[in-house]
Amino acid sequence: MGSMIEINDTLQLTTEQGFPADLLDIERHRANPITLDDVGDRIFSFAAKPNARMFQIDPVRVYYVHNIDGKWLVWGHAMIQTETVRKDDAGQWVTDGTYRISQLYAPDYQELFTRNECPPGLSYFE
Repeated sequence: MGSMIEINDTLQLTTEQGFPADLLDIERHRANPITLDDVGDRIFSFAAKPNARMFQIDPVRVYYVHNIDGKWLVWGHAMIQTETVRKDDAGQWVTDGTYRISQLYAPDYQELFTRNECPPGLSYFE
């Protein structure tokens, strides 16, 4: 019997799942880099990540990724604060939680990291 729980080192979110696209926008970041001071100590939420999964928890970082139409844009690091695995109304396992942003990459490094570290074919810059 196998495990149905995924273990992740990457928090990869769509806007619908809780990525704060209004705050972290690539064009704005390239024109005037967004810093941790802009984010502060805010706690962000994510919801309805498909499947039962466990993330590395604070104080261990996870990579922080915006999934934009199936392409990954890496923003930096996040620290998971809470996570809940539950069944949704359709009976499917999903994972919800909260996180803090702990590091934001400078625009040039963000592009370099995204190009080199995303799974093949998933880089936002391809």
